[in-house]
Amino acid sequence: MSVCDDVISFAQKISDESESVFCAKKTITIRITDSEIAEIKENHESSIGVRIVKDKKISSAQSTILDSKIVEQAVKNSANLARREFWEGFAGNSGTITIQKTNDPKIWSMDSTKAAEFAQIMIDHTKHQRINRISGSLNIVCDDFEIQNTSGLKKQEKSTYISGVINADSEIGIPVSGIGQASARTLDGFSPDKIGSDAAQMCVNSANPGTTEAQTISVIFEPLAVGEILYFVLGPNFALKTFSEKKSCFPKIGEKIATNDLDVLDEPHMQDSLGAKSFDEEGVPTKKTHYIKSGVFESTYTDLYNAYKEKSSSTGNACRPGIPLGRSSNPIPVSAPHNLTISPGNKSRDEIIRETKNGIIVSRLWYTYAVNPIKGDFSCTARSGIWQIQNGKITHPIKPVRIIHSLPKLLQNISGIGNNSKTVLPWAGLPITCPTIRCDGVSISLI
Repeated sequence: MSVCDDVISFAQKISDESESVFCAKKTITIRITDSEIAEIKENHESSIGVRIVKDKKISSAQSTILDSKIVEQAVKNSANLARREFWEGFAGNSGTITIQKTNDPKIWSMDSTKAAEFAQIMIDHTKHQRINRISGSLNIVCDDFEIQNTSGLKKQEKSTYISGVINADSEIGIPVSGIGQASARTLDGFSPDKIGSDAAQMCVNSANPGTTEAQTISVIFEPLAVGEILYFVLGPNFALKTFSEKKSCFPKIGEKIATNDLDVLDEPHMQDSLGAKSFDEEGVPTKKTHYIKSGVFESTYTDLYNAYKEKSSSTGNACRPGIPLGRSSNPIPVSAPHNLTISPGNKSRDEIIRETKNGIIVSRLWYTYAVNPIKGDFSCTARSGIWQIQNGKITHPIKPVRIIHSLPKLLQNISGIGNNSKTVLPWAGLPITCPTIRCDGVSISLI
């Protein structure tokens, strides 16, 4: 009998309904500082979370002590809570699909020594005479997630994740930097050498940047930059809670909000993707869901709580994000896409560049945030990995620029979508899969 069985059995005696989540997690984290491995940390942890409903009051508790008495703490926590009259119950049992390449025995058996070899490969492929400093991290996560509730649901899923990032800095002349990032669910799908070479290439090719003038031009956003905009600016507009509270910059489902070529969706069944999962963290089966299809606002995403509140149904988007990757036993889930995705186009990155008369390439972004979420205004900064394009050719790197723009306007002026989709991890964010995208009529200003 698992700890979830014990918790549910105990909770049935003192609550109206309950949900128990268990997560056993193995994490290896390697920190890279000053061009060398500075820290290797391996952690093994098991934890339990419980959410109970008593008299329409929803309370929770979490502990690393695997004991059914956690339910008593949850009940105590409910004393001063308000009743949630709209609550209808936890998810019932249902079938799930099998997704390939999401659980690799090779990663489960990996030790810190082998992980350090991968980190060293990342460093070695970054080294260059122009690069003064290399920093970054490698995270390897294995988790065993189980969920049960008093509605008869009982599901379990084992998963593996590996993700690395390298920052390469050059202080020769004007300081510039480069970034390399890669992730996978299987060891065979992970390329530590490419992380280093991508970071070095971006940094070296950014050397000796020139100036550009404040202007309105075409901007080619590379996948890392697109991911930042999707996670911090676009994605939140499709949350049912945000939409119902009239805080989305897209006020009406069925309205055309983007160019015909744009499809934005949650794709949780993409094999070897960080966001792939067969069921969400409330046990609801995941599914492919379009938020924008052929430029039209199609739907929103939600968990059970917010669905009941708006008299709707869960879309299978309850998340209990783990740190640094994977799932957790957090007792209260949040609603989020599992793998927010832009469908690839039919043009290569080189074709998009050749078609651009006057523009810039932005490889990565910093400080991306919504200035006025309801209107869709946002701000971001490109500090390195920026190049000028003139008459279809990359001419030279340029100094940092700031972009302050309108999301609805940006989506209406997409003029090129690449076929080079890549899964990226925005800072402290969830996985995004996206290609290179060109947007016209974007105003840039000098920093």
